Amino acid sequence: MQANDVLQSLSRYQLVDGYPLVVDLEKSQGSWIHDAATGEKYLDAFTCFASWPIGFNHPGMKDPAFEAVLMRAAQSNVANADLYTSEMADFVRTFATHTTPDGFPHHFWVAGGGLAVENAMKTAFDWKARRLGRTDYLADCNDLTIVHFNQAFHGRTGYTMSCTNTLPDKVGLFPRFPWPRIHNPVCRFDTDGNICNDIEAEEAKAREQLDQAFAESADRIAGILIEPMQGEGGDNHFRPEFLATLRRYADEHDCLLLFDEVQTGFYGSGKPWFWQHLGTAPDVVAFGKKSQVCGIYAGGKVDEVEQNVFKVSSRINSTWGGNLVDMVRSRRFIEIIIEDGLAEHAEMLGERLMNGLRSIARDTGAFDNVRGKGTLVACTFPSPEHRAAAIMAMFDRKAMSLPCGTDSMRFRLPLTMSFDELDELLNRTADSIRSAHAATLP
Repeated sequence: MQANDVLQSLSRYQLVDGYPLVVDLEKSQGSWIHDAATGEKYLDAFTCFASWPIGFNHPGMKDPAFEAVLMRAAQSNVANADLYTSEMADFVRTFATHTTPDGFPHHFWVAGGGLAVENAMKTAFDWKARRLGRTDYLADCNDLTIVHFNQAFHGRTGYTMSCTNTLPDKVGLFPRFPWPRIHNPVCRFDTDGNICNDIEAEEAKAREQLDQAFAESADRIAGILIEPMQGEGGDNHFRPEFLATLRRYADEHDCLLLFDEVQTGFYGSGKPWFWQHLGTAPDVVAFGKKSQVCGIYAGGKVDEVEQNVFKVSSRINSTWGGNLVDMVRSRRFIEIIIEDGLAEHAEMLGERLMNGLRSIARDTGAFDNVRGKGTLVACTFPSPEHRAAAIMAMFDRKAMSLPCGTDSMRFRLPLTMSFDELDELLNRTADSIRSAHAATLP
């Protein structure tokens, strides 16, 4: 099909409300997305909602041996849940060796980040039910709950919709469980990167609500679910001390601590997992997006229940168990990230981007609250209208960014972005901000 016909053709059969361009998968290179319809190229700080780790057409992905394995896997969609291949074993070994932290022996693979979080929750429900002595599969367990937080986005699947609460149109008009929802004590940052709000008061409010939730739900709370950095809800950061508090609550009240790292995980922060910056280890981690293969990994606490979901067949299951092609691709991503030192590079990119944004903020006064880790960076505007104007101005200047929360803009960089490309992104951002800011002045 001709590139000029793509959007019109798609719109006949589905909603087409994304970026008004047609990606040329051959001509797009690294941090640049080539529009097949216009010939223009865009500097990519979108990365498919933080799911495309090393940019387009990385030379390491052109290795003939890798391409042969990829093609072999693509020709047969094997049911990984019950049929095993050397390609799957190579991926699992690579992921477990290089990406999974020590102390997490259990893995489960699935297709979709929401399904990953869903299975983390199922792990907690099963674990808690058995801790309560409920072994009859016909027993009523509808009283079990998951503690979660304001401005959370965990997915659009059955269980996860009860915990997602960013915008009403994400979960409205669908049945949900009334599970305990807790104040999220997020940090705000000044132009030097220091916390500038009364974070201790914010955390005290959260602890008060946690105490109330555990008092009212007695022993029926199966897990505490949180994104170590809330992405969709506004790139909201928490103090390490607060994650440590959640660890204490989980241990004292005999439930599991669940981290949703679908957007923040797989080296985007400069470490394999965002929680590693914060120092508190969870019991179960859900992942997806950048890793290509979605799923969960879990630690030893689940083994306090002998017949847990990782021991009993089909308690959590998936026909494809992820996807074999994704596994082959993910293994190669891990190899390239390690070989090229991209995790360390991501940390340097983040510092350079945040310093540049803080400089623009001081010069223009158009935004504040610059924050981030590695390639996951955001800033906050005075209103949703100011944010929308900035994003549109950036797109006009052939740079792609994303909204988050009510009034923030986020950057999701390829791990491979060069410093020169980052400086170009900052230049285009500065021009866009000045233009948008001038247009919104009275």
